[in-house]
Amino acid sequence: MNDILTLESPAKLNLFLHITGRRPDGYHELQTIFQIIDYCDRLHFKSNDGGILTLHCDIPELSGDDNLILRAARALRDKSGCTLGADITLEKHIPMGAGLGGGSSNAATTLLALNQLWETGLDNEELCAIGVRLGADVPLFVKGQSAWAEGIGEILTPVVLAQKSYLVVTPDCHVSTKDIFSNQQLTRNTTAIKMAAFLAGQTRNDCENIVRRLYPPVDEALKWLNQHVDARMTGTGASVFAGFDSEEEARALLLQLPKGWRAFVARGLQQSAVQKQ
Repeated sequence: MNDILTLESPAKLNLFLHITGRRPDGYHELQTIFQIIDYCDRLHFKSNDGGILTLHCDIPELSGDDNLILRAARALRDKSGCTLGADITLEKHIPMGAGLGGGSSNAATTLLALNQLWETGLDNEELCAIGVRLGADVPLFVKGQSAWAEGIGEILTPVVLAQKSYLVVTPDCHVSTKDIFSNQQLTRNTTAIKMAAFLAGQTRNDCENIVRRLYPPVDEALKWLNQHVDARMTGTGASVFAGFDSEEEARALLLQLPKGWRAFVARGLQQSAVQKQ
């Protein structure tokens, strides 16, 4: 088989993140708004009829057998009974360990791509059911719409958000999501809110204070960004961000970024490019 499919795999921002409880299985209940942005990895898929799954990436640690991309491909085969294989190439742009959802997005894009290439015929709800076992954020990227999220992040309600451009700064550190969610000092009893509270600005990121204490570069980035505009951390970090009404404003501040820091400007999307195809 010679079919080749190339898809963009977008990042996300958590516009807020409230931890409202902890389940007996250890997962945390939360509320958040996921804003999909147009900063993407790129994935190339080529089917093969030998049943072999391969992943190529110029970042060696991402080519291992436990990568979410290969786990997603195997899970789709297990669910569908498909015996085909695929050669997959990942062009990585989204920073890792940054709270931007790159790994979950890659897994979701893999499910969508191979469902199409292999003609397995699963609908989005079936792909989401596979995806949530790989990571709580995977269903977001399968559905491809910015959303209000509850549960462990898998209960999604599409939302229409004000059009913003975002300056996203990624400090030079890798934050462990597992370490943050297992930290004894994490707030786990925030009262659930309605959309009106978000619109009134009555939100925060419950992980931010702990991450700022444990990872000084995140604290430094937030202090710098907050000097210019209201800023927030996404997910469990390390990336921090601020929203602007125009791309020009975001790019103007990008030009003032301290030397040696990493940052990019991205537009918020209501729907990802994958779902617009």
